[in-house]
Amino acid sequence: MDIKDGFFISTDPNKLQLEEIYSYLSKSYWAEKRPKDRVARSLAHSLCFGLYKEGRQIGLARVVTDYSTFAYLCDVYVLEDYQRRGLGKWLISVVMSHPELQGFRLWSLLTRDTHELYRRFGFTELKNSERWLEKLDSSK
Repeated sequence: MDIKDGFFISTDPNKLQLEEIYSYLSKSYWAEKRPKDRVARSLAHSLCFGLYKEGRQIGLARVVTDYSTFAYLCDVYVLEDYQRRGLGKWLISVVMSHPELQGFRLWSLLTRDTHELYRRFGFTELKNSERWLEKLDSSK
């Protein structure tokens, strides 16, 4: 558990607050159509970093990984009332320095609007986009 200025970050899955997470994700551009049961399942099968203030979950970063070669960073948010305090940078810093997430060949993420945040942690645009394929079902 990491603590800073009355906030804390934990990977304890028992601390995750599904209602708070679903409330945010259901209004996000990337997960607005994701049903609550899928949110719960995604949390159960990922390494999740919850950001908390006085017992309330105010942020999240979720990592899908094989713990050996690859990690996909997703569902990252900090509630609007808590933004612009450096909490997002701190959250990503804690994720990127987690002992079980070291030495990977590849990290990936998708974002529409926070490129500068992730560039600080070494993320760049795809260098070999012609190698990447995707199968996207926009109904989900």
